[in-house]
Amino acid sequence: MSDRRVLIVDDEEGVRTSLALILEDEGYEVHAVPGPEEALQVAREIGFDVVLCDVRMPKRSGLEILPDLSRLQPGATILMMSAYGDMDQALEAVRLGAYDYLAKPFQPQELLLTIRKAEERERLKRENTRLRRELGQGRASRALVAVSSAMKELLQLVERAAEYKSTVLITGESGVGKEIVARAIHELSGRSSQPFLAVNCGAIPEALIESELFGHARGAFTGAESERRGLFREAHGGTVFLDELGELPPTIQVKLLRVLQEEEVRPVGESKPVAVDVRILAATARDLEAEVAAGRFRDDLFYRLNVLRIHIPPLRERPEDVPALADELLRGLARRMGRTVQRLSREVVEALSSHPWPGNVRELENTLERALIFSKGDQLTLDVFHFAQGITPPPTQSPAAPSAPEVEDLSIKKQTRKLERRLIRAALRSTGGNRTRAARILELSPRALQYKIKEYEIEPLNRPSPPADTD
Repeated sequence: MSDRRVLIVDDEEGVRTSLALILEDEGYEVHAVPGPEEALQVAREIGFDVVLCDVRMPKRSGLEILPDLSRLQPGATILMMSAYGDMDQALEAVRLGAYDYLAKPFQPQELLLTIRKAEERERLKRENTRLRRELGQGRASRALVAVSSAMKELLQLVERAAEYKSTVLITGESGVGKEIVARAIHELSGRSSQPFLAVNCGAIPEALIESELFGHARGAFTGAESERRGLFREAHGGTVFLDELGELPPTIQVKLLRVLQEEEVRPVGESKPVAVDVRILAATARDLEAEVAAGRFRDDLFYRLNVLRIHIPPLRERPEDVPALADELLRGLARRMGRTVQRLSREVVEALSSHPWPGNVRELENTLERALIFSKGDQLTLDVFHFAQGITPPPTQSPAAPSAPEVEDLSIKKQTRKLERRLIRAALRSTGGNRTRAARILELSPRALQYKIKEYEIEPLNRPSPPADTD
């Protein structure tokens, strides 16, 4: 007998019998009942993987008992069936917790394909839950090591934000760990058992992003051969993390505003909206206030998103976090690479703490991974880091006291702009002007790189520079 159980609820005996035969041939253990009351009774006593429920039945309809079935069988896939179906009824069934809606009569293969797709979805959800749990116990907690007062305050904000459904805007430079903070908020919230789905808004072509986020109906456009639920419907009950939010095109900004205001999405090609229950977390490395002032980002959307802001300081501003963070990251890398746990020498810790880390936590982790690859013993010494990354020990003393810097040189924004411009020019030079490869090196989306090239007025590298004069 299979451990996969199916409950069939239908007042027609012939339908129950034919469905039972089809499913038993596929190895399912089938329980068939004629009405809603019998269905609820058996659902209290037995756990089911799939429930097939007719909509029109005497006394109570399938839609009426659907919420009770969802409560009694929280992990089951519920499929509604009806010979009198319409789109309104189908949408209502999905809103109440059904996975899909089958219009009678349907072919056996259509039923089996729907069930198998649902089973695959549940398998992926379980796998994602497992991975999220491991992430919560591993990488997320490592990246949120808090020794500095700034990170301790940030963790308090994360814990407070997790208690509510309010939208959170997470800001900070590339590589500081914005997605990890978002995952921590989700894992600490009451939605932790539900999906956490993340999307990089700058990595999806503009022509596809609406379908990716909000879904589409079958036949909505050329190539739409099947329905797509979209990110927000897939994350129903959970959390959606919108990374690189500043990359969203204006048309999608309008639709996102509707999701925040009305808690509903309208798939491409559908005439009616679908209700969704999601918590939205967003992140950006851009200055959204400046984007709003420049007319590139909607002010009403910004105010909706900026309910609670969490800013992650760059690693160079919290060097006291580096030793503990490096130690935790190293343990995880050693486990993943099948190496014994490495130790960092005192010289390495001092060198890592004094390094500016323009790529932040991501750069630190990549540096540790390269050092592990080049190392042979059980201790990582400074020569390995120098060979792999060019990390050098901090100066022990200065021969002369430096003169006091100009006040304007202390501006973090100005110095960051100078550093970004220098890194972009270096990446373009190293790739011969290939912007796609340069974006990959800089760990930016092509759209973000294009924006920064225009912002910093960086000249394109169309031809080699002429040779310098020799006279």
